[in-house]
Amino acid sequence: MKPEMEAKVKYGTWGVIGGATIAMVIGFVWGGWTTSSTTQKMSEEAVQTARAAICVAQFKKDPDYEVRLKEFGGMDSYKRSDYVQTGGWDKMPDQEQATWGVSSACVAGIESLAKGEASPAG
Repeated sequence: MKPEMEAKVKYGTWGVIGGATIAMVIGFVWGGWTTSSTTQKMSEEAVQTARAAICVAQFKKDPDYEVRLKEFGGMDSYKRSDYVQTGGWDKMPDQEQATWGVSSACVAGIESLAKGEASPAG
């Protein structure tokens, strides 16, 4: 191989490697690209947020809503998740058992109701 051709191949190869690296950096940092594990985590968080909002809505539709809200506001914070589980508000429609973590996520929404703030469920 001629020295000129060898230099062109060498610089061309480094150009391709550098361009690919720059494209990946730009894509992941500013372009919104994600790995599958990051996308999976984001999806799970979105589903959990939706379930918590449904839980809060079910709590608000309880016939004894006002009484339950006062009970909730008057109890210790460590008992609130169990209270939501006992009330069954953390179960999604057509589910026999609640998904893990929904009651804990729901507590934050109900706490905002107890404080008189707007709830995440609307």
